[in-house]
Amino acid sequence: MEITVVILILMALVAIFGFGVVIMSRRQRRNLPSGTSTRPVERPRPRLPEQPTVAKPASATPATSSATLDRADGGVDEIDALDDIEISDDELVAEALAAGEDAPDEAAAVIEHEPLVLERPRLRDRLSKARATFAGAITGVRGRAGITDATWDDLEEALLRADVGVRVTDELLNGLRSRVKSKEITDPDGLLAALQAEMKRRLAGADRSLTIEQRGSGEPSVWLFVGVNGVGKTTTIGKVGARQIAGGRKVMMAAGDTFRAAAAEQLQTWAERSGAEFVRGSEGGDPSSVIFDGIQAAAARGCDLVLGDTAGRLQNKTNLMEELRKVRRVADRDPGKVTEVLLVIDATTGQNGLTQAKVFREATDVTGVVLTKLDGSAKGGIVFAIETELGIPVKLVGLGETIGDLVDFDPDEFVEALF
Repeated sequence: MEITVVILILMALVAIFGFGVVIMSRRQRRNLPSGTSTRPVERPRPRLPEQPTVAKPASATPATSSATLDRADGGVDEIDALDDIEISDDELVAEALAAGEDAPDEAAAVIEHEPLVLERPRLRDRLSKARATFAGAITGVRGRAGITDATWDDLEEALLRADVGVRVTDELLNGLRSRVKSKEITDPDGLLAALQAEMKRRLAGADRSLTIEQRGSGEPSVWLFVGVNGVGKTTTIGKVGARQIAGGRKVMMAAGDTFRAAAAEQLQTWAERSGAEFVRGSEGGDPSSVIFDGIQAAAARGCDLVLGDTAGRLQNKTNLMEELRKVRRVADRDPGKVTEVLLVIDATTGQNGLTQAKVFREATDVTGVVLTKLDGSAKGGIVFAIETELGIPVKLVGLGETIGDLVDFDPDEFVEALF
């Protein structure tokens, strides 16, 4: 009997509790605005943006009349395939609305697109291989009580292994020997400090600025990029273009390397990702006509700057240097004006880069050097050989694969990074 009473009491309590839940639920619904659903809204999963597709070139036609102009509309935040991909708030909103759901609260307001911010890497963080070349010599010099013949041997070996060059190495060490002999330098630390100061002095005073002349609307400046195949010329153009666009300039890219397979497609992809204008010609066509068409199109569209790619090797009997001279002459005609000829050199090639610089300088009046892949080379000393023997300033250096890794060359920071 007692058990039956307990069971009835428990059943009554459960019934009362369930009735209370129903009443509270109805009250909450009455308090909601009309038309509001109580069904939970699932947040749409963001989809990764697809990479831009590149159209295949049309069948070969005469280059003087076959150039086509495309308007690129990719965002600069997609400039490099190795960069982190982020989904913007407006993409989440668009997808949610398309699904008939409520937009996420944090994206419901007016969305402002922030400009691309390029974070400059530190040379010291990226020059580990070049610094390792000097590390053994520095340790050996500091480990001795004084300055001995072994000290000079260590320094000479380190400088030559870093591709500073025989001439520059002799000049650096001969000057230091004289100062040691005159007792101006008396200890290893003083010797290393003097070497570092002398290396900085040799790189000081060069004009490393990139020139754009403000000549008025319809008169763009032209930067030509020259160098052998495989040094990263086309990639450099894409990164330079993105930097200039991030700085507020309107840029046209002209695919003047009509001989290397897929060179135009590669540059077109960079143009689409950075938001630059783009012009190309037929495969194997006249490079000069593509550059000329690019300048004319840039003038018509109000571009400030034309970045012209050039061939690094020809597939016919035409001399490469003669072809580059022709490109330079054509690019200097109105309405364009060549204000920079940038020689792109792969830092890993060492002294071979110096030989390339001599040949290209004679053909195109090189105004500056872009040294790529400096982060992956132990031969960073080529900077001294280029600037001392040729008098051509290094203006940009590549320290990695992403867009922000192409930076202005700072000689003091470079020397300090080596030590």
